[in-house]
Amino acid sequence: MFRNQYDQDVLTWSPQGRLHQVEYALEAVKQGGATVGCKNADYVVLVTLKRAAAELSHHQQKIFKVDKNMGIAISGLTADGNLLSKYLRNECINHRFVYDSSLTVGRIATLVADKSQICTQRYSLRPYGVGLLIAGVDQTGCHLLQTCPSGNIYPFHAVAIGARSQACKTYLERSAGLLVNKSREEVCTCFVF
Repeated sequence: MFRNQYDQDVLTWSPQGRLHQVEYALEAVKQGGATVGCKNADYVVLVTLKRAAAELSHHQQKIFKVDKNMGIAISGLTADGNLLSKYLRNECINHRFVYDSSLTVGRIATLVADKSQICTQRYSLRPYGVGLLIAGVDQTGCHLLQTCPSGNIYPFHAVAIGARSQACKTYLERSAGLLVNKSREEVCTCFVF
């Protein structure tokens, strides 16, 4: 993209009503490694592409366990994903220590969305260039949620983010009609991570 006076910080709106820094973060998610999540009545599955950047380098981890009942998969900047996964682990540990119970999947998604959205409001911060797929099981059933750098949360039965995700979405729509924004309908008994 062409750099101009409107993309120097996150608080400056362009005349077209766009925040270029947020768009750059969304583009980083689109260019990240492919990540797919699916759920049914019994399971939630996260899959990422395990690829090294160069022949002599090691692949970077894209799936993280957050708590015993949930995990996340990332697409985009791995450093931002590591930071958010450590934040979520810390929140889960604090909640378990204080309340002696695990956090719900919806609450975890809200925490990470709030943290991402704050970065779009402060001059000294930049938006996180990472998209997360949050998968987990709680008292209300299986959940698969997507968060984006702007702070939005989307529930799905199946979703793909990252490079070449549109081909995966098309396959999921054609094969089973899975890309439906519905949640809290099924009861789960197991979590595949």
